[in-house]
Amino acid sequence: MNTASQRRLLAGISAAFALTLSGCISLGQEPPESLLTLSSTASAPAGSGAQAGGEDSEGAIAVLTPEVPAKLDVLRVPVNVSETEVAYLQEAFWIEKPARLFRRLIGETLRTRVAALVLDNDDTPARADTFVRGTLLDMTYDAPTSSVVVRFEAIRTNADGKVVSRRFEAREQGVQPEAGSVGPALNRVANTVAGEVADWVVDAG
Repeated sequence: MNTASQRRLLAGISAAFALTLSGCISLGQEPPESLLTLSSTASAPAGSGAQAGGEDSEGAIAVLTPEVPAKLDVLRVPVNVSETEVAYLQEAFWIEKPARLFRRLIGETLRTRVAALVLDNDDTPARADTFVRGTLLDMTYDAPTSSVVVRFEAIRTNADGKVVSRRFEAREQGVQPEAGSVGPALNRVANTVAGEVADWVVDAG
């Protein structure tokens, strides 16, 4: 292959690579300065632990990833503009999808309230005694009321096979429509809901 042919081949490869790359990422969009997450206000202390199986075991509680509507199946914070319109908050991005963040928040909150082994990851075994699942209906900013809201339809399956459900909701008003205000407010109300869910699970034990 002569020099001219080599140059044409390299140019073709470079163009194809650039086209592929442009389809994967947006080269003109700057990454966000920070990302939002949920952090538990009630964490289990270092050194604490639990086990499942054996005479002294308290059993295992499996927290499954909740279902979500399409508006929450993204890394953005939904804004309820009206009863029929949804937008997304500018410059507000979750580090991970809300369903997974909320699942771990419930799991960590439960660890502070029960002696049972709490499982909240993708390796959760099927032989847990109690299962907690449900639908995360809202983790949203509501523009008409300047409030954040977390709404969770929980389903609990007990060791005896009994299935019960309960809806939990918490909101905080007077929140400015900006990431620096909405993020912390959502964390507070999410912790409120997670605490209520954990108490509900404990009371059934």
